[in-house]
Amino acid sequence: MIKIISFVSNDIVTDNRVHKISSTLVYNGYDVTVVGRKFSDKQDDIINRNYKTHRFRLMFNKGPLFYLNLNLRIIQYLIRNKTNIVVSNDLDTLPGCFIGSSIRRRTLVFDSHELFPEVPELVHRPKIRGIWKFLERYFVPKVKHGLTVCQSIADYYQDKYNSEFEVVRNVGNFKFDDEFEGIHKSEEITVLYQGALNYGRGIELAIESIRFSDNVKLWILGSGDIENRLKSMVKKHDLEDRVEFFGRIPLEDLWNYTPRAHIGISIEENLGLNYRYALPNKLFDYIQARIPVIVSDLPEMESIIKKYKIGKVLKERTPEALNSLIMELIENELKNESYFTNLEFAARELCWEREEHKVIKLFNDVNRKVLV
Repeated sequence: MIKIISFVSNDIVTDNRVHKISSTLVYNGYDVTVVGRKFSDKQDDIINRNYKTHRFRLMFNKGPLFYLNLNLRIIQYLIRNKTNIVVSNDLDTLPGCFIGSSIRRRTLVFDSHELFPEVPELVHRPKIRGIWKFLERYFVPKVKHGLTVCQSIADYYQDKYNSEFEVVRNVGNFKFDDEFEGIHKSEEITVLYQGALNYGRGIELAIESIRFSDNVKLWILGSGDIENRLKSMVKKHDLEDRVEFFGRIPLEDLWNYTPRAHIGISIEENLGLNYRYALPNKLFDYIQARIPVIVSDLPEMESIIKKYKIGKVLKERTPEALNSLIMELIENELKNESYFTNLEFAARELCWEREEHKVIKLFNDVNRKVLV
């Protein structure tokens, strides 16, 4: 059996893309281990996965020493463990995966979830950003087998490095009618944000917009760097009864929340190419939950909304404009049966069952080369 070791810099619990790809590979006869990190010694083991997992503690949790520590541990793990294929998830694991796979003479696959040097956190940190750009320039052209989340990023790698990347979107597993049984919408009209609570995600804007309506609640699912700031903002505006934080939700439990909302939002700011090309998991989770979506006027997300007619595009980034779109959905589209027909059609087209064949083909092609 072909063994695959897939490396991430997170703790695996909420990494939807890695979970879907790893599960697909297991169902198709591969032996998969996903390796991540533990945030604390008290963190419970991963359960309810059909692939093996391993997590190690690092001496550092952020900054240059974290990334150095992470990649050294990746190299060490690859030297000590047998595998046929190494998967690097994102640029922050690529140096270790490249060096480790080269030492062991194993095949490397690079899955680029985002343009790492273009993340908003680095926009105003030119020196750090320059280091990541150097690493991208050095390693990406050496990648022979790559996949990424959208066509815009694939085109970027093609134009910049003449590197071909297969596009595998972050679409969700198709949800059948019986999976909605027993699920009831929130009694109050609820707007949902799910994902990391980081700079540039538009969460502050969403909180501000709630101030302009009396009958709308905002659910925030996730954790991240600005979580405390967001909670302080809610308290400052006296919105604690209308904005609810649920914390980080494991993948297995997300379905208890997403379909209960009425509207989903994905309103990232245009802060660098990474957000400009964003096509996040949450957008497709909303679609599978059959809830309309409000997105930023960024090309990848906007094209989905316009093609399938399943939501609104936020053109003006003000609380008033966002509230106006929310009210428009509540007063018109949420009462429009054809709107939910569009969502049903989109859910059937934009599902993992239609997308995973690209993963299977890529790894089967790699597998044939491994066996030669």
